[in-house]
Amino acid sequence: MKALALFSGGLDSMLAIKLITMQNIGVTALYMDIGFGGKDDKSEIMSERARMAGAEFLRVDIRDEYLQNVLFSPKYGYGKQFNPCIDCHGYMFKTALSMLGAMGASFVISGEVLGQRPMSQRAAAMAQVRKLSSDENNLILRPLSAKLMAPSAPEINGWVDREKLLDISGRGRTRQMELAGEFGFDDYETPAGGCLLTIQSYADKIKDMMKFEKFETSQDAEILKFGRHLRLNGGAKMIIGRNEDDNARLRNIQNPKFTRIKFTEPLVGAYSLISRDASRDDMELAAKFALTYMKFQPGTSYEVIIENEKFIATPFEDKAEAQKYFIS
Repeated sequence: MKALALFSGGLDSMLAIKLITMQNIGVTALYMDIGFGGKDDKSEIMSERARMAGAEFLRVDIRDEYLQNVLFSPKYGYGKQFNPCIDCHGYMFKTALSMLGAMGASFVISGEVLGQRPMSQRAAAMAQVRKLSSDENNLILRPLSAKLMAPSAPEINGWVDREKLLDISGRGRTRQMELAGEFGFDDYETPAGGCLLTIQSYADKIKDMMKFEKFETSQDAEILKFGRHLRLNGGAKMIIGRNEDDNARLRNIQNPKFTRIKFTEPLVGAYSLISRDASRDDMELAAKFALTYMKFQPGTSYEVIIENEKFIATPFEDKAEAQKYFIS
């Protein structure tokens, strides 16, 4: 017997896996990468956490499919920001269920706890998730709250011993922390960590991009994670790195909608990008802003190159000039 687990790297998903592997059922922990899980690739850390719980680990890249099928047209709407949690969970379950045959597995589990999250883990929301997932055979099992729910097919068929499952509910974490100590889990994602779609500053950038550009690929989502984002007078977007890490991340993103702002002499400071289709006026303003975030000699003009066009620009003495254009 084998199961697939929706895996976030958090304590609840680790505990759910442990409850199933303790019944001599093999588990593969699926990290559904939707592109909004944070700035860093945590596959190595998550693989180790899955191993601690007794499972194999697999990252499933659904970034582009998620943009096309979920983010911009959720049936059940958004949370406080741009987070379509019910539709998101439904899509993840649907993806996992579709993988059962290929993976040689019989059912799907998750670490969801009844009543823990106000939008997606209410009883009514879980019913909506099931409908979206097309779980016609009742193959979704939530081990941490199973005793508070109607039995799933794995329990009815005797694949899983229902008596060894739990009845946790609500937002408290006492029971989970006790189990973490019992199982020796000392490394897991914090409950508040995770989805960028729940953060207002990131949601603001998405809404701005939707207004001025097409939001089409995972590279569009990735570039929103780094740097200061400015919307210029003519509608062009400018991105200015905040630090060395930002600079390195922005260099590595291959997004054809943006082009680098260059200088004819070596200068130290922020890595800057601008929309490839920017007007000349926006390019001239961006040249000044880019210089403002470099180490420069006050009152000195520099030659700036954008898309083979050259500009002579003088940096602003005060960065507040650029802050007027910040998206968030």
